[in-house]
Amino acid sequence: MNVQIAPIRAGEDSALAALLQLYVYDFSEMLGLDVGDDGRYRVPPTEDRDAFLIRVDGKLAGFALHVGKSRLTGEAGVHDVAEFFVLQRYRRAGVGEHAARGLFDRFRGRWEVRQKTENTRAIAFWRRVIDRYTGGRFDEELLADERWRGPVQRFDNTADG
Repeated sequence: MNVQIAPIRAGEDSALAALLQLYVYDFSEMLGLDVGDDGRYRVPPTEDRDAFLIRVDGKLAGFALHVGKSRLTGEAGVHDVAEFFVLQRYRRAGVGEHAARGLFDRFRGRWEVRQKTENTRAIAFWRRVIDRYTGGRFDEELLADERWRGPVQRFDNTADG
């Protein structure tokens, strides 16, 4: 299985838009989200994010959105996984971990990775992936304030990954 994560290219905006609908659909039951009158979910913004598509053997398998500042403090130079999605067909096959590692390797420095408290599968996924990636060298904080509600893992891969 060949997994690739690459920056979105010209003409791939519609693929990202379609995947964003599936991503929000995954959250709809957990967060009580409804579609609008047009039959679509309201999706997170993408214009201030670095967008990447995940492919498996050349087939579209998901996406990742990266921001180069902290979602919690606004501090520049802190990398943030704004959104991350792998199609159900490719979950639990190592695709997500491979894509996450590729994203971490692309952006060296301090990272914050957040999950909503309700998303227990994402919490387990990110703890496992970050633990393996850092060799256990990460911190986790549980936030419950106006900035965020849920766990946040922090690590620095400046020197090594």
